[in-house]
Amino acid sequence: MEFQREENRIWLADASGQKIAQLLFPARSEGVVTVSSTYVDPALRGQGVASRLMEALTQELRASGRKAVPVCSYAVRWFEEHPEAADLLAEKG
Repeated sequence: MEFQREENRIWLADASGQKIAQLLFPARSEGVVTVSSTYVDPALRGQGVASRLMEALTQELRASGRKAVPVCSYAVRWFEEHPEAADLLAEKG
């Protein structure tokens, strides 16, 4: 499973190029992104794809020195369940 990356998006496409999983994290302010949306196609749910998207995001944030404000429910829960990534959270202010 190889994710594609753009500045504020990580996604997975099927063989036809259709996006089947996606994580959106638009810029919020200088050095801070909002984790606004996580989507996984119903056929892939329950296979850990969303968690792998979040892990890819943490790598991206660490590499770029950015922080995150999770607003989508999955991202909020993921950060709660992964205290090792707490250093990547920005103040919500």
